[in-house]
Amino acid sequence: MVPIIHNAHLLSLEKISKEARRLSTACQEDTILPDELNGGTFTITNLGTMGIESFTPILNIPQVAILGVCSISLKPIMKEDKIQFIPHIGLSLTFDHRAVDGAPAAKFLQELNAVIANFDLTHVKLQ
Repeated sequence: MVPIIHNAHLLSLEKISKEARRLSTACQEDTILPDELNGGTFTITNLGTMGIESFTPILNIPQVAILGVCSISLKPIMKEDKIQFIPHIGLSLTFDHRAVDGAPAAKFLQELNAVIANFDLTHVKLQ
């Protein structure tokens, strides 16, 4: 099941998190409503929690795109003449070429990568 968080662009990260948990519980308990499964345009699927390092998500028609989130692993990089290990997360974007060209889709992934790399958790309320 793929539950929908309607109007997610209007919600805070905290509210999105709460709604995602509520919808997940409703799916697991088989109490999800039909309206909570329809009307999506973009899906995020996370197999990283199961240790999956790479996968290709399949688009849910008529949605425009689906972002696959893979596991986080430490990758070596050379920084200031030293090898350092930094967290690395794999992302995979499948999109409908009738709605989005490849260049804007790649730009989206670049911008998402920059946001994730520079994300400041100090302003996020964690529960």
